[in-house]
Amino acid sequence: MKGIVEQRAVELAEYIIENQATVRTAAKKFGISKSTVHIDVSQRLKKVNPELYNSVRKILDTNKAERHIRGGMATKQKFSNNG
Repeated sequence: MKGIVEQRAVELAEYIIENQATVRTAAKKFGISKSTVHIDVSQRLKKVNPELYNSVRKILDTNKAERHIRGGMATKQKFSNNG
């Protein structure tokens, strides 16, 4: 039987996949830290549900590859609103 932590890892993974969410977004939604989300979906989930882990890993890798673009867009929006 799965424990609470393992079940949370599965729920986080499902949320990330359904919403193409970032670790930060998932952490905010579940009221936990980014570190906890990362540990749950990258370590615990791999042991509990390897197939789900592979699906969420693809999304996290994409988010990591795009984060510099998102950061640039956020900075641009921040300064264009103050202008």
